[in-house]
Amino acid sequence: MGSLLISDSHPLILASASPRRKALLKQVAVPFSAFHSRIDEHGVAGDPVETTCTLARQKALSIHNTGVKGWVLGADTIVVVDHSVFGKPKSKADARRMLTDLSGREHHVITGVSLLNPGGAEVFHQAVSTIVLVKRLTHVEIEAYLATGEPFGKAGGYAIQGIGAFMIKGIRGSYTNVVGLPLCEVITALKDVGALGAFP
Repeated sequence: MGSLLISDSHPLILASASPRRKALLKQVAVPFSAFHSRIDEHGVAGDPVETTCTLARQKALSIHNTGVKGWVLGADTIVVVDHSVFGKPKSKADARRMLTDLSGREHHVITGVSLLNPGGAEVFHQAVSTIVLVKRLTHVEIEAYLATGEPFGKAGGYAIQGIGAFMIKGIRGSYTNVVGLPLCEVITALKDVGALGAFP
């Protein structure tokens, strides 16, 4: 089952509806099809690294179990400030709280990835962490950013690849991880397990 190579006729199955993850895979020209996993991201608690890997695995398995044929990639991203975990804001007030807490501080963006072979066995999982430094935000900047609508649907309430770039003073680690998928690690894993042939 593990010998099937990803190609236009056998695309990678992305267990995510995230436009950011889809854009990243398009950027590196990996053929893929995307499916919304509909897994409850609030159903798992505990260590952030274990949480992201568990949710990524659940997402991948939920799509595999629908009967799709091929390699399945699941991913889950969270933001951690001190010991507080930030997922996607549930409301404008929640997004405001997140941005206020991120202001002037470093935080970790952790993305867990899980790869299933065509038989449904997990052949790779990893959590990648990036440190992000946010400038000190004024009340006016926070309210104006909220008004753009961009914070919603994004872990931590901001998009580094969008308008939210204005607040990012620096990062240490993978940029694509902050966007939602650590491409270097994912491509390496796909090659190592035999899902991709020569790349690029």
